[in-house]
Amino acid sequence: MTCTARTLLMLGAAVMLSPGQAEAQRSQADNPNMRELIEQLQPGSTRGIRIPGQPPSAATPAAQPATTAPPGTAAASIMLRFATGSATLTPEAERSLNELGRALASSDLAPYRFRIEGHTDTVGSPVLNQALSERRAAVVRDYLTKRHGVSAARLESIGLGESQPLVATPDETAEARNRRVQILNLGS
Repeated sequence: MTCTARTLLMLGAAVMLSPGQAEAQRSQADNPNMRELIEQLQPGSTRGIRIPGQPPSAATPAAQPATTAPPGTAAASIMLRFATGSATLTPEAERSLNELGRALASSDLAPYRFRIEGHTDTVGSPVLNQALSERRAAVVRDYLTKRHGVSAARLESIGLGESQPLVATPDETAEARNRRVQILNLGS
């Protein structure tokens, strides 16, 4: 296949995706890899942490996912794709979680405990979003323990619903960047 034909094929595939699908696909590709996750989750690391609504600075490159973690907390955000209203992982989400699983199982992060936070956008009721974020965080915890052997004692999961958006939006606004899982290092 020529370079031109390959480019046209890729452009055609991108056009066939709805804007939401294209955004979700881009966010999956932008997720950090294992080395980046290790770097972001080690104590003393502040890469990828910024206050929502502020532009990235030199210390927080635009390529690093932003988090809503407290300043000074080692954290990483991963955009995971779930079916609407579901806590079932998609193959894309599993690929991203495999990077996280390898990072958490590494000797660099083995001494630490982590909190897995589920977040949603503002579409739907706050009560339903809270319950959905709790289920999604629990599914991520279970995936990491079963597939990557990360001790359940090292992981806690919590759902935060739409209470800590990465991007401020009005109610009933679909925003893929707010539908994420955030991982925080709780120390040893």
